[in-house]
Amino acid sequence: MTQTLLEGVRVLDMTNVLSGPFAGYQLALMGADVIKLEVPKTGDLARQLGADPELSSQNLGVSFLAQNAGKRSVTLNLKQEQGKEVFSRLVAQADVLLENFRPGVLERLGFGWDRLREINPRLVYCALSGFGSDGPMRQRPAYDQIIQGLSGTMSITGAPDTAPLRVGYPICDSIGGIVAAFSVASALLRQHRTGQGARLDVSMLDATLASMGWIVSDYLIAGREPAPMGNENRTSAPSGTFDTADGQLNIAANKQEQFEALCTVLDRQELISDPRFISREARKDNRDTLRKELEKTLRKRPAEHWDAVLVPAGVPAAPVLSVPQALSLPQVQHRRLTHRVSAPALDGRELTLLGSAAHVDGASIAPPGPPPRLGEHTDEILEALGYTPDDITRLRENGAV
Repeated sequence: MTQTLLEGVRVLDMTNVLSGPFAGYQLALMGADVIKLEVPKTGDLARQLGADPELSSQNLGVSFLAQNAGKRSVTLNLKQEQGKEVFSRLVAQADVLLENFRPGVLERLGFGWDRLREINPRLVYCALSGFGSDGPMRQRPAYDQIIQGLSGTMSITGAPDTAPLRVGYPICDSIGGIVAAFSVASALLRQHRTGQGARLDVSMLDATLASMGWIVSDYLIAGREPAPMGNENRTSAPSGTFDTADGQLNIAANKQEQFEALCTVLDRQELISDPRFISREARKDNRDTLRKELEKTLRKRPAEHWDAVLVPAGVPAAPVLSVPQALSLPQVQHRRLTHRVSAPALDGRELTLLGSAAHVDGASIAPPGPPPRLGEHTDEILEALGYTPDDITRLRENGAV
């Protein structure tokens, strides 16, 4: 189902590529009217990115389709005076403005926070950037991998002999987008209660470090510098990825009773009283030896077998899956995380897209509509702002839209 939690909220989404569009998509999934403002002719760079070259050539790249469903697209040139006038009208009627330019870009175009607040005192303005709007690194370019490296994420990803490694998806972009969407939703609550706007400044670097609470606190509080541990759990053992007869299995026997249950299922009860493994700290100190002992038995049967017998015994375990396997899990299918959406821009072709990770009132949340073609809704939105068809023709001829 489509959601209406943010029904009536209008968001101007000026963002590009991933972090900002992901934030805007979360708001759209919850029912906001998200108007995507794009540069004429080229639009969001993500329109040209993704695994399907044919779609990218049509300005409908997979990377764009993934997080822009349900938005309305308007082309707008903010370097042209008439384009600035259109933008002012849009801001006056908006609840939220979301952008992920480098700090200062919007101000140089004549729309700094003071000007935006003058146009619309109720506006929630969210600027999402790599490093935030102030500080010595504010003007540096930021991509996900850059933030992964600077945040320490790469330094703890992989094993001691393979780190630093990049996390396999743009995790910093995604975390930044989630923080931005949460911040906007929070500011909207205050706006609803008091009529007061807000200026939100979200840094991907800050957001990533904040999400690393346990790891960062090991250093800040306990004085222990985090280090790469591969698939091991630094807080307990046996807790990590283990080899079986046909693949890998995650086991998280973090509690004493879980360790004992694991040994019992594997018919390795002698490990329970072994001095090397008798306590939590002893198991952590001897984790490599314990792994070898457990894998002697685990390698005799496939991962599916161990999954079937360990979980009923109270031992958290599951096979390590590929992305296609994860999407085909009965649990994921039951929760309806993916949805089929008809895409008129693709000649009616159906797309399978991710919806919201949240359920509301017992229902999964589907994309509110198909991803838009570049500028697909320009005329209808300009007409709603009071422009006549002749006005729109002139704006287009002058390169304003």
